[in-house]
Amino acid sequence: MTHSPLAFRLFFLAVVALLMVSIWLLLRQLGLPASFAPSVLSAWFADQGSIGPVFLMLLMILAVVVGPIPTLPISATSGLVYGMFGGTAIAVIGALAGSLIAFYLARLLGREAVQKKLADNPVFSAHGSQRFLFIAVFLTRLIPLFSFALISYAAGVTAIHVWRYALATTLGMLPMTFVFAGLGHNLEFNPTLTVAAAIAVLLMMSTLPLYLRHRPQSRLSRWLQLDGRG
Repeated sequence: MTHSPLAFRLFFLAVVALLMVSIWLLLRQLGLPASFAPSVLSAWFADQGSIGPVFLMLLMILAVVVGPIPTLPISATSGLVYGMFGGTAIAVIGALAGSLIAFYLARLLGREAVQKKLADNPVFSAHGSQRFLFIAVFLTRLIPLFSFALISYAAGVTAIHVWRYALATTLGMLPMTFVFAGLGHNLEFNPTLTVAAAIAVLLMMSTLPLYLRHRPQSRLSRWLQLDGRG
């Protein structure tokens, strides 16, 4: 994958760009509101009938791949229109599909260059720790402050296997998606706690690998396989 010809990489990028533009034009042509408030979006999706869940998945894919479009209001909308369990399933499927597109974009376009420059880094090297990367993706998916799109693209340039990435993404986003789908627009986060949690996760992910590399025989280091074996 990292050694794909340049022509294929550009073709894949063009296909994704065309797909995102097509999704946006289709939804806007059908009357998608400019406001992403759950109360506004839910009224529109409720009028779309049986095809509504497909449109919501498409909007979620667009939100993840493009980035600036927020994903949490879409999750809340999904719950308001399709119920807690159905809404969660629809939002998760759409978000996972979008995250995989972003992941492969980053892997095709940036993984090779990053791997060459950071060949000895336990996260970005060709033999990066799969367990550590799984935990890192899982934790960042749990906290709404982290951009869903940014994490998707960042994971693509690491060594994480796609199935581990997909599993960590699904498990990590399920709790918040379920909560938003169940509580809709009435849910409010404590910004102080959310920021504090995000800072803690960032500090742990940035310092733990370096700390443990100097203690390769510790139990945690062996379990995380930061010596390049896993």
